[in-house]
Amino acid sequence: MGNKRGLWVNEHTFVEFDRNTTVPLSHEIATRGRSIDFYNLGMSLPNPDPVLRKMGKDIKVYTELLSDAHVGACVINRKAGVKSLNWSIDRGKAKSRQAKLIEDVFRNLDIERITGEILNAPLFGNQPLEVFWEQAGKYWLPKDIVGKPQRWFVYDEENKPRLLTKQNMTLGEELPEKKFLFPTHDWTYENPYGFALLSRCFWPVTFKRGGYKFWVIFTEKFGMPFLLGKLPRGLKQKEYDSLADALEKMVQDAIAVIPDDGSIEMLTGKDKGGGGGGSADLYEKLLKYGDGEVSKALVGQTLTTEIGSTGSYSASQTHMQVRDEIVWGDKRLVESVFNHLIKWIAEYNFGDGENPTFSLWADEDVDMNLAERDKALAETGQVKFSKKYFMKNYGFEEEDIEVVDGDNQAGKSGAAEFAEKMEVEKSPVDMMADRLNDEADMDDIMKPVLKLLNEVSTLEEFRDRLLDMYSEMDVTDLGNLMQRSFAAAELSGRFSVTEAVEKNA
Repeated sequence: MGNKRGLWVNEHTFVEFDRNTTVPLSHEIATRGRSIDFYNLGMSLPNPDPVLRKMGKDIKVYTELLSDAHVGACVINRKAGVKSLNWSIDRGKAKSRQAKLIEDVFRNLDIERITGEILNAPLFGNQPLEVFWEQAGKYWLPKDIVGKPQRWFVYDEENKPRLLTKQNMTLGEELPEKKFLFPTHDWTYENPYGFALLSRCFWPVTFKRGGYKFWVIFTEKFGMPFLLGKLPRGLKQKEYDSLADALEKMVQDAIAVIPDDGSIEMLTGKDKGGGGGGSADLYEKLLKYGDGEVSKALVGQTLTTEIGSTGSYSASQTHMQVRDEIVWGDKRLVESVFNHLIKWIAEYNFGDGENPTFSLWADEDVDMNLAERDKALAETGQVKFSKKYFMKNYGFEEEDIEVVDGDNQAGKSGAAEFAEKMEVEKSPVDMMADRLNDEADMDDIMKPVLKLLNEVSTLEEFRDRLLDMYSEMDVTDLGNLMQRSFAAAELSGRFSVTEAVEKNA
């Protein structure tokens, strides 16, 4: 066949490939519609969760697990790691007015509650969130975000979420755009529902509950003393029944009347064949094992939720590190959801351009010991830190920092640098101009201000002309502008104090 490309169907027939038939690289080839194990019967994709499929139940069964004391404690522990963080809106390259609007929106939202609902996604696989929008002046803004039950939503063969309704209980209804957020844990093409961590807790909790039941029976049977009554042979059944009634009353009232030729013995658990405490330990070990499995499933380890009689400081530190890494992953999930919401707000109100970002951070995010060490090394003039180092150890993003040339800084101490900077004196007006140049957006508000700063010579003149210039400005915008502008008064005071100290030195 030479260089012909094709396929031998059998030993006599060769089918040549059509040279003009090509598949674009952007075209999806492996789809459910073409797969050998998927048949569309007008229904949604079933949740592939192995526990739910085997038990024939829906995701409500995982909600019941939260009533277990240890599961609940682990969930609280995991969520607290994220909910205890501080949040902020980072302006980046976005306009200040846009950043302020976004920040005002988030201040009006119940961030703690919404964060807790987002963090249900790792537990149940996903967490649908409905966004409620309202018109505020010329803007469309979210006024609330509410989590909805997972069992109300399914996915179609294109992995798009749909809402099950009374009118469509099989495939569900298509969702409008920018209305629902779907944070998902470990999403895959095969499983758009996400992986539910509570699926790993189902059997440990189930066996725990069975262990509780048998442990209670064991305790009732072998934990309380057992009364044994003895009577001589040859007595009538009535006399045996009377002794049994007396023993029953004795258990309740500790009082019994028996014939003078009878006897009563009190048997303990060991005398009854209970094996002492050894048998009871089996149930206790079962319960502890179940709790340990739950801890590992939800928080990755056991030492932060259980305090045992053994262990070491290094082991506890390792376990805390594992827990912190899980918290870090949850933090990124929350940030991605809120940043997706910010993208929607920007698309509704601002169009294209850079958007502010939502970020979570802890007060101790900067390791002060590490910072002091790095400062000491840098002051020797023999060490130069890379941008990658700062990103790794201090949590900076690449666009957040710009590393200066270390050759020009070598041999210079922090005190010397400070003294050198203090030699360059600036007036309060000049310092304010620098500050506005750094923060301003060069929009219609700030351009006249910068021009005015170059024309005036005193702070008082700047203030008076500014009020005349913006007498028609919106009150809110004017207040923000005046807050920035009159910060020059603070700079002026500091400048005067510094100048006085130097003269008296």
